[in-house]
Amino acid sequence: MQDANRRSPDVPKEKNEEAKRTTIILEKSEREFIESLIKEGKEPGIKPLISKMLDIYRSMMIYDWRFPGEYYCGISRIALVNVELFNILTQQIPKERWHEIGEKMGDALKVSIQSTIGIEASEQENWEKVFKRLKVQGFGDFYLKDKFLLLKTPFINDCEIWKGMMEGLLSVELETINSVPPLVFEIKKRKPPSV
Repeated sequence: MQDANRRSPDVPKEKNEEAKRTTIILEKSEREFIESLIKEGKEPGIKPLISKMLDIYRSMMIYDWRFPGEYYCGISRIALVNVELFNILTQQIPKERWHEIGEKMGDALKVSIQSTIGIEASEQENWEKVFKRLKVQGFGDFYLKDKFLLLKTPFINDCEIWKGMMEGLLSVELETINSVPPLVFEIKKRKPPSV
């Protein structure tokens, strides 16, 4: 249910305050690219595209550049990494350690999310915000359906790493239902908070 006091960002706060318009000048190739996205049905229009871009900008705190080529999100340094290269790295880890490594990654993500956006990732009421953050950072598309956690377009191919990562991040025990994308995990039980 929506908050009755919530306003759309383009609605003026005061009656005497006018809505301001901005003109964005795009190169011909940029206009053609956006038009092709709209024609292919990948974007409903220019306004939703700009809104999505601004949402990502706000979510990622893009203004937090330290030095050219270095970006930090809270305490974590962010890097654009080719997925294939990352999967080559994970393939070098013995399979029997994938779950353990995933849990360590989940614990690190939990600290990063806590310090960056100030929420406790293990509290289920915060999971939508956690999933949005992970999506913006390129981890994949996360969905919660009843007691099932779905992960579409994961950036890591190995299901056991994801299972460990989600268990570490969300403080839950999971059972794998589908081990190929879309990955599906059943939430079996919540883990007690660590002391």
